[in-house]
Amino acid sequence: MKYFSLIWSALFRSKTRTLLTLLSVVAAFLLFGLLDSVRVAFTSGGGVAGADRLVVSSRLSLTQMLPLNLEQKIAATPGVQKVAYAAWFGGIYKDPRNFFPNFSVGPGYLDLYPEYIIPPEQLKAWEQDRTGAVVGESLAKTHGWKIGDTIPLQATIFPQKDGSNAWPLTLRGIFRVADDKKKGEENQLLFHWKYFDEANQYVNGYVGWYMVKLDNVDHATRVAKAIDAISENSDRETKSQTEQAFNQSFLKQFADIGFIVTAIMGAVFFTLLLLTGNTMAQAVRERIPELAVLKTLGFNNRTVLLLVLAESVLLVVLGGAIGMGLAAVIVPGLAAASRGAMPVGSVPLETWLMGLLLMVLIGVVVGTLPAMRAMRLKIVDALAGR
Repeated sequence: MKYFSLIWSALFRSKTRTLLTLLSVVAAFLLFGLLDSVRVAFTSGGGVAGADRLVVSSRLSLTQMLPLNLEQKIAATPGVQKVAYAAWFGGIYKDPRNFFPNFSVGPGYLDLYPEYIIPPEQLKAWEQDRTGAVVGESLAKTHGWKIGDTIPLQATIFPQKDGSNAWPLTLRGIFRVADDKKKGEENQLLFHWKYFDEANQYVNGYVGWYMVKLDNVDHATRVAKAIDAISENSDRETKSQTEQAFNQSFLKQFADIGFIVTAIMGAVFFTLLLLTGNTMAQAVRERIPELAVLKTLGFNNRTVLLLVLAESVLLVVLGGAIGMGLAAVIVPGLAAASRGAMPVGSVPLETWLMGLLLMVLIGVVVGTLPAMRAMRLKIVDALAGR
């Protein structure tokens, strides 16, 4: 620390160049903080331990459906309190750009989601209407839907038996989620699986997945293994996992978020390496006589090497810390504005640790060549301008 003032002075010897480079580092780590926070939120937590709600889907693919008669076998599994089923529908409302999750559900499905608050009279009306639908409050507000409105979904996968793609549904209930972090779950539509099963042209007697409520959260792993053992070695083997892991698998059908984030940040940090590397090389080149004077005053080669490396690391760490700090301020606001669509409320610890590691690593990488050059300087040649 006794050389900190020397390192700081050298870093800001050319204030304009240093500030512009610093801004580039800030922008890179701000982007990293935002994107990696989303990546961690979508890709962490694939185990079943500690989960009180499991999803049982096909081991082969989410597009392979499971037989309806599996429900009774799952319900009879020790540790299972309640089971319900659902199937992805994939309909569109007026325009493909109006996409929102919509699927058919079996009896008692909403009982597994006590966090979905719906007026009892609306729930009863929905249960009594074969073509009724329930939507989240956010989705209803987006499209201006009211109780009793007809929602003309258009099938993209499952046409009606008469060949029509029209699936008109009557809005019977609107639910809300009290937790602001889960407001994204209000952007979905549910209708009756029985209606779907009777009316669709291709699939009958099959469901997309089963939702399982456990009687004891500590038994999650044991129950998951027992459920998967039911269909072992059959043509419809199952995979029991947490809702979070299931949602990750579902999203990967559309895009691999982890790969996308890694690719973007790879390009950003490669550019940052070139930029900061050029800055450090130029800074050392301009200070060759000064470095020679330091050696004349008694600074050995190792000390000069460490001074230049410390300057490089300080530049990147300073900019990176500011960038990550800004991300920490922005992420909660983005999460709130997305009403739960962005599944993260703050920058995760994993992202902070990865960011700090990258700061030090980038600082060392871009500072190594200029530091080696400074270490190898000959006093006479440097003072003579050779």
